[in-house]
Amino acid sequence: MRLFFREHIPLLVFYFIQMALFPLLYWLDGYKHLPIIFYSMGLSLFFLTAYLLQRFINHKTFYRRMSQTIDALDDAMQKSGDSPLPEALDHLMERQFQCYQDEIIHYKKKLQDHITFINQWVHQMKTPISVIHLTVQDDDNPQSKSIQEELDRLRKGLDMVLYASRLDEFEHDFHVKSISLASLVKKVISENRRLFIRNKVYPDIQVPDDLTVYSDEKWLGFILNQLLTNAVRYSAGKGQKIAFQVKQAESTLMLEVCDQGIGIPQQDLRRVFDPYFTGEHGREYQESTGMGLYLVREICKKLNHRVVIESEVGVGTTVLLIFDRV
Repeated sequence: MRLFFREHIPLLVFYFIQMALFPLLYWLDGYKHLPIIFYSMGLSLFFLTAYLLQRFINHKTFYRRMSQTIDALDDAMQKSGDSPLPEALDHLMERQFQCYQDEIIHYKKKLQDHITFINQWVHQMKTPISVIHLTVQDDDNPQSKSIQEELDRLRKGLDMVLYASRLDEFEHDFHVKSISLASLVKKVISENRRLFIRNKVYPDIQVPDDLTVYSDEKWLGFILNQLLTNAVRYSAGKGQKIAFQVKQAESTLMLEVCDQGIGIPQQDLRRVFDPYFTGEHGREYQESTGMGLYLVREICKKLNHRVVIESEVGVGTTVLLIFDRV
């Protein structure tokens, strides 16, 4: 209603100026029969009111649409009315919607092609890494051990790229089942044994063997890998152990990954899950990409888990993975 009146304000202004001028002209011309003058003014006002009323009734849907907030694309495609102006608007919206759909399809295809390329590239890179690993795994000299450590870094970097590229298609690449938490923790620790040795940190596993959670083993393994890598990296030269502990409540189960490392400053703590955020310590440790904890949070959301970080500078950091009991 308000939009309708706003659109017709110029018409009403000019009409009332005209209505004021015509009686004045009649009066100056010597015609002084007031009832006829007022009658003609009333008749003119009646026809204007009838015109505006008819226009409002015919365009009511149109004006309502123009005044509403569109929350979804389907709302924009609703019919506005049968008169020429609403029909023209509907045709314009249909053309715009079709152009929008074409653009979406185009960019989705480009994104899918990019993801396919990344996946193929990662798998191709893993083959020479495996060959190099087999070549040096039996050598005990320091050079071979250094090569193995660098291969581990390469493999983790490739895994991060692979998991990041698959995140948008998560629904097609996960399988929830009952998982032994202790077995998965031990598997992740075994995969990172050289990382522990190099940084002179040892694991302390306090997870009952019979404890299970419902999750996707591959994605949860990636989460634990990221948490463990961060814990060891920021404990090097300071902390002595990385503790894996479990706390149980009536409706939840919490896996704690605790280190005795340098800790996270309070001003950085609220931003550690932001993509590409490396913080104060990230500038000191050049390996930091700022993507690890971001991926951890996003994967936890999709798995319906929660992740919380508590930290104190100079004391250490505790990451809590919270699982809902089924």
